[in-house]
Amino acid sequence: MTPVLLLAAEKESAEVTDWAARIGWVVGLALFVALVYWLMREGWKWRGTLQGDLPELPTAPDDPGLARLTMTGRYHGSTTAGQWLDRIVARGLGARSRAELTLTDAGLDVVRPGASDFFVPAAALREARLDKGIAGKVLTEGGLLVVTWEHGDRLIDSGFRSDHAAEHNEWVRALTSMIETNSTEGAER
Repeated sequence: MTPVLLLAAEKESAEVTDWAARIGWVVGLALFVALVYWLMREGWKWRGTLQGDLPELPTAPDDPGLARLTMTGRYHGSTTAGQWLDRIVARGLGARSRAELTLTDAGLDVVRPGASDFFVPAAALREARLDKGIAGKVLTEGGLLVVTWEHGDRLIDSGFRSDHAAEHNEWVRALTSMIETNSTEGAER
């Protein structure tokens, strides 16, 4: 036989796709993704159940007074104070959202379109600082305004990022001044 005939004899037709196996793999992968999603959702609900002892969040008073500062930006979540990965999901504190912050003499009003609003009374404020991260969100150094406040028997860190990051320093100064004033007045009583 000549070499040309050998080459022609060795050629085979292309393999036919095994559609049953391919569909089986796609369905199996879809079921696996659905299972992982369901487990994550159940974990989130379980965390909320474990934190069920968190009291209802305060709402803003009818007349909070004049606004000292206002800010628009994002609310990135709340954690147990000092434990930046221990996210609090109870009472809607786990939902990230847009936020409008207003600081008055009465406290810090957090309005969150599409999520639960909450109010931090001035007496409950404990600390304000710039940080780089909070549960699930890591930014550059000083890219996050973290406000520590007391609610019930817990200290909570709540993280905010302004649409204009240059505002963060002014917020830290104003909150720190308010906290120091409140602690001085509390000590005199």
